[in-house]
Amino acid sequence: MQRDAAALKAALADLEQRNLRRTRRVGLSPGLLNFCSNDYLGLSTHPEVVRAFAEAASTYGVGSGASHLVTGHGVEHEALELELAAFTGREKALVFSTGYMANMGVIGSLADQKAVLISDKLNHASLIDGCRLTGAQIHRYRHGDAEHAKALLASAEADGEGRFVITDGVFSMDGDLAPLPALARAARDAGAWLIVDDAHALGVIGASGRGSCEHFGLSPADVPVLIGTFGKAFGTFGAFVAGDADLIDFLIQKARTYIYTTALPPAVAAATRASLRVSQRESWRREKVLALAQRFRAGLESRGVDSALVPVFRGGTVTPIQPVILGGAARALAVSRALEARGFLVMAIRPPTVPPGTARLRVTLSAAHEESQVDALTAALSQELAA
Repeated sequence: MQRDAAALKAALADLEQRNLRRTRRVGLSPGLLNFCSNDYLGLSTHPEVVRAFAEAASTYGVGSGASHLVTGHGVEHEALELELAAFTGREKALVFSTGYMANMGVIGSLADQKAVLISDKLNHASLIDGCRLTGAQIHRYRHGDAEHAKALLASAEADGEGRFVITDGVFSMDGDLAPLPALARAARDAGAWLIVDDAHALGVIGASGRGSCEHFGLSPADVPVLIGTFGKAFGTFGAFVAGDADLIDFLIQKARTYIYTTALPPAVAAATRASLRVSQRESWRREKVLALAQRFRAGLESRGVDSALVPVFRGGTVTPIQPVILGGAARALAVSRALEARGFLVMAIRPPTVPPGTARLRVTLSAAHEESQVDALTAALSQELAA
């Protein structure tokens, strides 16, 4: 039904009444500590990264000027793809302009209307939308439940382009790891492909920051399609897909979100190359952010915060994403505003981003934070939760 102006106004008023209307911030107030950024390694302002961007912009300009398949694919893009392939242990990598476009392009290229898609119930919106646009059967398994995924694989019939198990590596709103070893076994036994969006793990998780696959000791054969983004731990912008040479060539031919859009600016590609180097050289950043995440959880526990508010993650790994589940949207907004008044920016995450009844504060730690700042946040948060 077409919406007129009155209907739009009524819809907005309804969102406002239910504490679900979203607003945008314009920058950060001076002195406000940001605990909701995805810049996990603190690389977005690293001098080497900023310098690489500026030098490339001076050489190539601020835009690529065309799609990759016309004239937009330059030497910085090519070098970045080679370095990403080496970083992930895959034959090739392909740079996309955004993570959303990467997920949409991969799923839309590989699956036809007769395929079967087995998708975690809490997957990122870009994975969900990629699945929907194929017109294929979509079976959503209980969050993190590999046995349920296995059962759905066994019962689903596919007579098109096969079966796909699709999951985040680290879930963006919960911070927990997917049970990738069990999912890989289930996919292999069913002759399915496992597609993993490791946006929130690459750079942070694993002995050398190579993500969930490294953490679990999985090979490219276990996870044939690996997707990552640059706007999280690497502090820049854009995304990529890594896999074998045939997969990447196929995506170049078929992925509409790659073919029909302007290529990433060369300066961003250059900055990302610098971020990749720094993330490997300065491993203390990864160690620090994970230690701060542990410190945050321990600080809440020592102050008597109900453990039901801060879930214990599967896999025994604490990630930089630390959700504090508050239930109702109004409660989450109230605590967020109270923390801001104390000097801490922690945004309230509400439905439909998270399921109804699970509105939360999404606390994210960064290597740019100091222990004293984390301690101050846990003290303020525990006081607000007790109020």
